[in-house]
Amino acid sequence: MTTATKLDVVQLVRQPISVSRLVRYVRASTDGAVIAFDGCVRDNSNGRRTLYLEYEAYESMALAKMREIVADMHKKFEIGRVAMVHRLGRLDIGEASVMIVVGAPHRAAAFDAGRYAIDTLKKTVPIWKKEFFEDGAVWSEGEQPPMPGETAVSVKRASNPR
Repeated sequence: MTTATKLDVVQLVRQPISVSRLVRYVRASTDGAVIAFDGCVRDNSNGRRTLYLEYEAYESMALAKMREIVADMHKKFEIGRVAMVHRLGRLDIGEASVMIVVGAPHRAAAFDAGRYAIDTLKKTVPIWKKEFFEDGAVWSEGEQPPMPGETAVSVKRASNPR
């Protein structure tokens, strides 16, 4: 199994994510580019007014998969430090749900690695989003946490990606 480097940040958190702190941490003197992807809670979904979101995860597996993604980023792209942080629990409109920050000597590698990170995270990491509306709540795009006896990965693969 591959792992992230000792200098990378890979976390699941229940408090607001500090974009500026992560950007400052990732930036190194060898970087010519630092990109930050801030996935934030919007006020609508499929024509319905969103009140707030809740995220749940199979935490140990989610962290392991996030570390694998970061390790793969280092193999595929010429990059420096990476921060990948996903928030769990209740999030209000405008709050960051996921933050990916990538430092690299050149912008193309930083952008490519960042897109790879968020696309792979959404497809493979066992994190689920529940959207709350004025008239009810739904698991995003048919997703739901695993039932007893199921693995998070089998449920994620059986449902639509976030």
